Amino acid sequence: MNSKNTLKESDNKTKTYGIKDPVCGMDVSEPSEDRKFEYKGQTYFFCSTHCLDKFEKEPEKYLNKEKDESKPVTSTGNYICPMHPEVVQDHPGSCPICGMALEPVIAAADTQENQELIAMTRRFWICVVLTLPVFLIAMSDVIPGQPLQKIFAMKTLVWIEFILSIPVILWGAWPFFLRGWHSILNKRLNMFTLISIGIGVAFCYSVVATLFPNIFPESLRNENGMVAVYFEAAAVITTLVLLGQVLELKARNRTSDAIKSLLNLAPKKARLTKNDGTEVEIELEDVKPGDLLRVKPGEKVPVDGVVIEGRSSVDESMITGEPIPVKKSKDQKVTGGTINGTGSFKMRAEHVGTDTLLAQIVQMVAEAQRSRAPIQHLADVVAGWFVPIVIFISILTFIIWSLLGPEPALAYALVNSIAVLIIACPCALGLATPVSIMVGTGRGAQIGVLIKNAEALETMEKVDVLVLDKTGTLTEGKPRLVKVETVEDFDKERLLRLVASLEQNSEHPLAGAILQYTEEQNIKLSTTEDFESITGQGIAGKIEGYKVSVGNRKLFERLGIDTQAVNKSAESLRSEGQTVMLTAIDGKIAGLLGIVDPIKESTPEAIDKLHKEGLNVVMLTGDNRTTADIVGRRLNIDKIIAEVSPDQKGDVIKQLKNDGKKIAMAGDGINDAPALAQADVGIAMGTGTDVAIESAGITLIKGDLKGIVRARSLSRATMKNIRQNLFFAFVYNSLGVPIAAGILYPIFGLLLSPMIAATAMTFSSVSVVTNALRLQKIKLEI
Repeated sequence: MNSKNTLKESDNKTKTYGIKDPVCGMDVSEPSEDRKFEYKGQTYFFCSTHCLDKFEKEPEKYLNKEKDESKPVTSTGNYICPMHPEVVQDHPGSCPICGMALEPVIAAADTQENQELIAMTRRFWICVVLTLPVFLIAMSDVIPGQPLQKIFAMKTLVWIEFILSIPVILWGAWPFFLRGWHSILNKRLNMFTLISIGIGVAFCYSVVATLFPNIFPESLRNENGMVAVYFEAAAVITTLVLLGQVLELKARNRTSDAIKSLLNLAPKKARLTKNDGTEVEIELEDVKPGDLLRVKPGEKVPVDGVVIEGRSSVDESMITGEPIPVKKSKDQKVTGGTINGTGSFKMRAEHVGTDTLLAQIVQMVAEAQRSRAPIQHLADVVAGWFVPIVIFISILTFIIWSLLGPEPALAYALVNSIAVLIIACPCALGLATPVSIMVGTGRGAQIGVLIKNAEALETMEKVDVLVLDKTGTLTEGKPRLVKVETVEDFDKERLLRLVASLEQNSEHPLAGAILQYTEEQNIKLSTTEDFESITGQGIAGKIEGYKVSVGNRKLFERLGIDTQAVNKSAESLRSEGQTVMLTAIDGKIAGLLGIVDPIKESTPEAIDKLHKEGLNVVMLTGDNRTTADIVGRRLNIDKIIAEVSPDQKGDVIKQLKNDGKKIAMAGDGINDAPALAQADVGIAMGTGTDVAIESAGITLIKGDLKGIVRARSLSRATMKNIRQNLFFAFVYNSLGVPIAAGILYPIFGLLLSPMIAATAMTFSSVSVVTNALRLQKIKLEI
């Protein structure tokens, strides 16, 4: 930045280029000594004294602005094809494969004008004005009394059609010709290939027939020596296709409504509390981690952070899908974009900009919307062969009608072959899956279900078995230490100090329960040496000269430590649903700790609904068999697999898959990540670790099992919508093409006008998009 605006004193007499005014951004063509300013060892030049004065007052404001503007804008900077996500470019345009208008990768929060829609709308209305008289002239012979023929000669009327059609075809249809030509150059034939050929053939034939009627055989000429022309067909087809583009673009704009609504959740400003206690309103992008922010009643929480003062209830429904406000007080986390209730609180900003949960949700939804579902493969295969087959059928139709059709055979051949080209719409096939995925994943984000990719959304409908981790999935994941027992006369506080000193090196949720308890009891911890973590069993280390081991029965069997003295107490605690941690000091059993992790309030109802969905529910946990059985019986879980180490969880999932079942696995911990990746669908609880979320295909923001019920309902609704779209597209083209070719003519004497074919084609893509948009309003089981 500085290099473009900085000149050494020796360079003052030299003509300079690329110097920009840091205030207004304009080029400074003639650097002047009167309009320069030195700041932090750099010299800046300005286009006017007005800009110089503004810079002198607040130099950092404009330098930071320049830095920010030099960063790429990721939210709206890239454009992508909805049907071919591999096509990405940094500016608007059309897809070189299918010819469709590209869309922003992530929609802008503010409603912006769609330039493609504006251009198509302008072309449509101008073409309507020009096409209407062309159509009336062409139909004038069926108007009672034939008034036009009494005023103008037939040749004059044809020339009027010709003149009015020229701008319609050469300007109105120009985007179609351009896309059609590119499709041929790229060897990727598409809808615009067919449209441009159809319109071009009808128009060129009519032009030649108007200018050189004598080159045509007598059978095609009337008593005036004129040949029938199809200017009205070319013009009406162009206008109808433009109408279809306008309607489709409007409908496609609505597929990004979910992302727009998410982006609009973030407030524009935040209320910063300064060190002197005063408050000032700042732009949201100026908030930095660590800033103290005041949130007043009814305001939106600006960024992710933690409450440090005050209390209130926060409406998180726009992110979690849960309508009941959540109470917030000191040390509790709040999420940017949620709405504060009647209370007021002060918060400390922790995650800002692209690091906020809202920003990550938007990014995940955008990526999911552009992913491809396996079911789309069928449509892709058909679409790949579709256009060449339609062109072949069109040529075959022309040949058959010209050889076997009634007189004028050539005219019938031309009209029917054009109708075949125009009615075919591979676009409907291509759009059938992507638009439903876009709307479905957006709908999921609105109810707290984040879909990572389309494959997960498709597979979720087919799941037979749901495997659930216990801690943090069935339970709250906030364990509490409720029991401490020692062997013989071993001091409880000393035992707790040694155990907690060891556990402070562990990230396990149970370690957090012990540390929280010792903190409440003001127990001072010691330093740990030689710390060792034994996956799925426990931990060990040296503290105050003692060798301390904490873990489950497997660890103590491995170490050869006799647990006879605590077995009875341990079993009794397990029968109450407590998780028991055995403790040994210097190789001898010293006591045990009982920890309770309450079952989530929503879990029993969710399990019941999952059973009604036909799912077989399995609990997979590393906890003790007795404790797991107690929790499983309370929740009416079908199968309980306990005492499984993290590395074995993946093997269990693999075995279930080998039995021919579709498996979904839900978990929230690092130890669940391998199993989540191994399952057909991994479901991460949003309250869990980043590793688990990264390994999963679906993330539940709120982190309760009702989200799985929502995900299942969403998957079923989306896949039903896709099947409807594919059925419509297949049936439409399967019936439309042969009818346009004239298959009904020998029996019923019916032919399909190219203009009717254009009308049908126009609404085929629109109907697919409109059907997909129904997912925005569909009622999902929650």
